[in-house]
Amino acid sequence: MPARSRSKRTPLTVEALWAIRRVGSPTLSPDGAHACASVTSYDMERNEGETALWLFPTHLAASGGGRPRKLTAGDKDSEPAWSPDGRHIAFAAKRHGDEEPQLYVIAPDGGEARRVTKLANGVAALKWFPDGRRIAFISWVWPELATEAQQAKRKKDRAGDKVKAHVTERGEFRYWDHWLADGREPHLFACDVATGRCRDLLAGTGLRLRPWQPGADEYDISPDGREVALTFDPGDEPRMMTQTDVVVLDLASGKWRNLTADSGMSDEHPRYSPDGRHIAYHAYDTKRAFNDQGHLRLLDRRAGAWSRLAPALDRATTHVRWSADGAALLFLCEDRGRVELHRLPLGAATSERIVAGGTLGGFARSRDGAVIAFDRSTSHHPPQLFAVRADGGGERAIERLNEGLLARHALGETREFTVKGWKGEPVQVFVTYPPGFDPARKWPLMHSIHGGPHNAHHDAWHFRWNTQVFAGAGRIVACVNYHGSSGFGQAFLETITGRYGEKELADHEAATDFLVAQGYVDRERLTATGGSYGGFMVAFMNGHVDRYKAFVCHAGCYDWVSMMATDGYRFFASELGAFHWEDEARVLRQSPHHYVRNAKTPTLVVHGEQDFRVPATQALQYYDTLKAKDVPARLVYFPDENHWILKPQNSRLWYREFFAWLERWDGKRAAKPARGKAKRARKRGAARSR
Repeated sequence: MPARSRSKRTPLTVEALWAIRRVGSPTLSPDGAHACASVTSYDMERNEGETALWLFPTHLAASGGGRPRKLTAGDKDSEPAWSPDGRHIAFAAKRHGDEEPQLYVIAPDGGEARRVTKLANGVAALKWFPDGRRIAFISWVWPELATEAQQAKRKKDRAGDKVKAHVTERGEFRYWDHWLADGREPHLFACDVATGRCRDLLAGTGLRLRPWQPGADEYDISPDGREVALTFDPGDEPRMMTQTDVVVLDLASGKWRNLTADSGMSDEHPRYSPDGRHIAYHAYDTKRAFNDQGHLRLLDRRAGAWSRLAPALDRATTHVRWSADGAALLFLCEDRGRVELHRLPLGAATSERIVAGGTLGGFARSRDGAVIAFDRSTSHHPPQLFAVRADGGGERAIERLNEGLLARHALGETREFTVKGWKGEPVQVFVTYPPGFDPARKWPLMHSIHGGPHNAHHDAWHFRWNTQVFAGAGRIVACVNYHGSSGFGQAFLETITGRYGEKELADHEAATDFLVAQGYVDRERLTATGGSYGGFMVAFMNGHVDRYKAFVCHAGCYDWVSMMATDGYRFFASELGAFHWEDEARVLRQSPHHYVRNAKTPTLVVHGEQDFRVPATQALQYYDTLKAKDVPARLVYFPDENHWILKPQNSRLWYREFFAWLERWDGKRAAKPARGKAKRARKRGAARSR
């Protein structure tokens, strides 16, 4: 690109971030010629988004071609699923007259979509039966009501009831941002596409899906269409921290069998082999470790015996699919800050990588397995659709909807470093530099601390905590994959169990020291920010270190005692090592509120009222305590948001408050020359970056 053209590019702004069209994971036509995916566009002034379906030629199949085109004109069309014969695409949509998302079908060559269902409780998690005449989906129902008319009446009566109280005796009655106390359960349905007649497959069986936002990974349909396999919690009431089993249900008789009752594991996500003889699934040893990353198992239906797959693979896997010939499994594998597509031949000790780099969100294969479509993002590009051959060759981008917008903005370079963290152990750090970064100048450093804690920073595009927007404001952004992060093996996950804060703090301090030593960081302009567990970390840091000029604590865990109000409180005994009434001293050692007497650093506290994972009172406790101590603090409280800030205008305010707070406390001084250190800094950076 000519220098003049480059000079006109501006850093990525919040407005530009919300102008990006957000592309979902694809479904692929049986012949591999076209991918279909949802595309969401947001309007900042209207403060809402619209989602439509698009078709994208893969140019890797013998048939098909042309250009990408918009397939539907609805504003809430999602979850596309291609029929086995390629003649229809099913999707969920909430259109005119729909109070809940309904099942629609449309021909891929266009025309009007046809609504198939009109269910009071809506549909989600669609899958076609192999015969192409029926579609399975999940719907929440009152199990004691036998007809759809009764379901609709109950729904209408509850909506019109002036009493809105929640009454329950369940141990876990909320999840993230919604209540689970109205008596409904997620059931699996089958719908005849031609007639629209729907059948509750779980009615009268005593089976139910888990209520934790169940998706298509929770169930599968046998190749002959005669039975379904699903993840089932056999307890009297569903619990997040319990063991589940894989059961199969005969659709003709309604009888079911538990296939993994004696496994001693939490067994989930069944997948039938193409010949129906085997079921692959995940097994999690939750009795040994709540944070177990799981492993793959294979159940031989004839022998009734299971075996462990890929015993040498010490990584978490998701989105498991069979190869077309049944000789291998395909799945996404998280490894060292990336999520890639792997292939595992049955009997192999570990998997082989098919698609490398960045972070994949999902994938689909053609009927013969010759073509694979997937979505992938990187730190420099939002999710984009690609297609490859079965062996990973011939990769090509099949979607460029954001190309023009991105070309107008300058993005910063992201480098990967390994630093010596807690007790000298290696820790990965992604660092994003401002556009036009000059190592001869001094720059402010900002930590962006991930949540979880058993999560990770990836080479990925994040719409809520976007490192390019942060760097575009003139800050070096450090993203540390501290001890306890995922993608580095089971042992690394467990290193912080029962000692929250200690190793993570050492890892971040080591990253700060390393970057300051490069010569281009202004040691007087250090800040740290984080959400959820990242918010916990900045609150913990505020009681332990004082070299940072400002903190931003978003949805942060502040007090592990009052955090008993969370929807997932049962994990405390495993992760913290005890409940507070069992070992109060141990819990307090890991709780930021126990160290708040030492807090001095100005803090922006941000929270959403509808957050049930980290209840909003955590923010109010922390903010009030800082104010009582005369520590500068500012509260940004969203009554209409949950754990995440999801509305465009709320997000714009969030970024505005975020930057204003940091600039207020770390100063706006112009960057200074490093006086002779630039050349040495470049050499050090090249030597230690990978």
